[in-house]
Amino acid sequence: MAPSPASPADELLTVRDLLRYAVSRFAAARLTYGHGTENALDEAAFLILESLSLPIDDLGPWLEARLTRAEREKLIALIEARITTRKPAPYLVGKAYIQGIGFRVDERVIVPRSYLGEILATGALGPDGLGLIADPMAVETALDLCTGSGCLAILAAMAFPAAAVDAVDLSAAALEVARLNVADHQADDHVRLVQGDLFAPLGNRRYDLIITNPPYVAAAEVAAFPPEYAREPEMAHLGGADGLDIVRRILAGAGDHLTADGGLLCEIGTGHEILEAEFPHLPFFWLDTAASESEVFWLNAEALAQRG
Repeated sequence: MAPSPASPADELLTVRDLLRYAVSRFAAARLTYGHGTENALDEAAFLILESLSLPIDDLGPWLEARLTRAEREKLIALIEARITTRKPAPYLVGKAYIQGIGFRVDERVIVPRSYLGEILATGALGPDGLGLIADPMAVETALDLCTGSGCLAILAAMAFPAAAVDAVDLSAAALEVARLNVADHQADDHVRLVQGDLFAPLGNRRYDLIITNPPYVAAAEVAAFPPEYAREPEMAHLGGADGLDIVRRILAGAGDHLTADGGLLCEIGTGHEILEAEFPHLPFFWLDTAASESEVFWLNAEALAQRG
C-alpha cells in the first residue's frame, strides 16, 4: 500500500512555521488585501492570531509557540480557504477591528474599515482635537446613516456618552449583524437600529451629530472589483456612475435633520473635487486621517441650511 501523502501539519509545528507558510501561499496566489490589512504578512498574522484567540496587536510573543495538531490543521484549513474562496480574512474568522475594538462580521455586511472609526475613537472632533464639537457631553442625539454592522454607531455611543444614537440601514440582513454587535458591546440602551432608506424612517427627528459612511464607489469600479471586494454586499459599495449619488441625497436632506448647532461628518472616498465643483456654496471642511487625505468632510447645520 502506498504511503498516504504528508500533510503540512506534520512539519509546520510553531506559529512562525504557519506564518511563513501562509505568507508564501498568499503571495503565490496573488491575493488582494484591504480589509484591515495591506499585505500578505499582516493578513497571515491576523488570521493566525484571531483564530487562536490571541491578542491581534503583537505577533512577537507567540512566534515560537508550538501548536497542537488540531490548531495546526485549523490554521492550514483557514489559509487554504482564504485562497480558494477569496473571502476577506474577517469573514473567515467572523471578526473585524476598528482602533482595536472588535466587531462581528459576515457576508451580510461590508467589512468595517471606515476612516470615521479613527476620528470617533480618538476624539478628533472634540476640544482637544479639531474643536468641531466643543463639548462631547452636550451631544444628546446622534445619527449613523448606512450603519451596516453598526460599528460606527457603537463608536459614536462610546465617544458621546450622553447621546441616544439612531443607526439606519436599508438592509434588514445588515441590521441583524448590527443587532449582535450592539448586544456584544452592551449598547442596547444607547443605540436604536432602524431599517429604511436614509432619512425616510426618521420623520422630523433632528440630531446634534450625523455621521455616515455611505456607498461611494463608482459603478465602473464596482464592476471591476477583485474577488475579495466582490464578496461584500454590492449595495454597500455602489454609489452610482460617479460614486456620489447617495452622498448628494444626504447633503440634500441633512439640513432638515440637524439641530441648530449640529454637524454632518461624511466619508466620500476620493470625490472631493467633484463635490466642491458641484456645491460651490458649501464650505466643506476636509479631515485627514492616518490613511486618508480629503476623503472625509464636515459641514455644520448653518451651512447645510443654505439651499444655494
